[in-house]
Amino acid sequence: MHSITVNSSIRSMQFTTKTGLPVGEISISHRDNIILIGSCFAGNIAARLKERKFNICSNPFGVQYNPLSIARVLNRVVACDPFGEHSPEIFEHNGKWHSIMHHGDFSRASKEELLECINSSLVGANAMVGKCSVVVVTFGTAYVYTRKSDGCVAGNCHKLPGVDFDRRLLGVKEIADEFGKVIERFRAMNGDVRFLFTVSPIRHLRDGAHDNQKSKSTLLLAVDEIIGRYNDCHYFPAYEIMLDELRDYRFYAEDMVHPSAVAVEYIWECFSECYFDENTKAMNRGVEEVVRGLGHRPFDVGSEGYRRFVSALIGKMESLAAKYPQLDFENEIKQCNTLLDR
Repeated sequence: MHSITVNSSIRSMQFTTKTGLPVGEISISHRDNIILIGSCFAGNIAARLKERKFNICSNPFGVQYNPLSIARVLNRVVACDPFGEHSPEIFEHNGKWHSIMHHGDFSRASKEELLECINSSLVGANAMVGKCSVVVVTFGTAYVYTRKSDGCVAGNCHKLPGVDFDRRLLGVKEIADEFGKVIERFRAMNGDVRFLFTVSPIRHLRDGAHDNQKSKSTLLLAVDEIIGRYNDCHYFPAYEIMLDELRDYRFYAEDMVHPSAVAVEYIWECFSECYFDENTKAMNRGVEEVVRGLGHRPFDVGSEGYRRFVSALIGKMESLAAKYPQLDFENEIKQCNTLLDR
């Protein structure tokens, strides 16, 4: 049997390309009011912020993928222009009422229910605009579908026939110009707002591998153009982290399109390293301990050991709330007291 000699220099080699992180460019804390909008990657970050008790407004019209739809949503939120029964965005299809600007999560059985749902979300998002300190925007694709009947860009096509739409690739300047208007409208209401752009690492393979690359390249160039034009606009390299550091297919979900749970958690840790100071990280760790405790499922909820566990968890929440007044555990403490009163 031959022995294998391993060159020590090979063991010291780095087999992934580390992405340079913009650590300290801006700071995000629990004192900030944050709007997040864009692809489902924005939703992943929003879910983690919400779980850690940041004050957020996430995708008030549902998941959005292309920059023009995202810009239209933000402009409508700033204007707080409500939808009415004759709004051209509203239509009935396959027994449900939809809005071409909204994700299918908003679709309802009647027009009245739809209008109540989408206008309620609109008003709630508008209330955040004047006090918002950070807007996180995630672009997913540079391809848009435009309704032939009126030229409306679809946020969601709701399975309408493809012949009803024209498909095209947006231009870099077109995206930058449209978002310039959004930034100016926000800053007219709130001069302190900062914009943080990302490009979603989720692959749009329905466009084809080549067109997906064209799309992502367009988005990256557009973000670069926006940042070059406007102060206090920043970029978080989620796309580069996924493609360069996590390029192996094991970091994708089963559909080979979306990042896996491990990949999303890795990118979240990169996000945390960039934008949270040590105090915010400490608050996050405390909240994470509480979340894990609340998720614990005992064999016997009536046991004395579990009662002691719940009492200790209440004490943990009360201690955190006293140390960090920004954290509100009122609902969680009520939940725990209900368990103890059984």
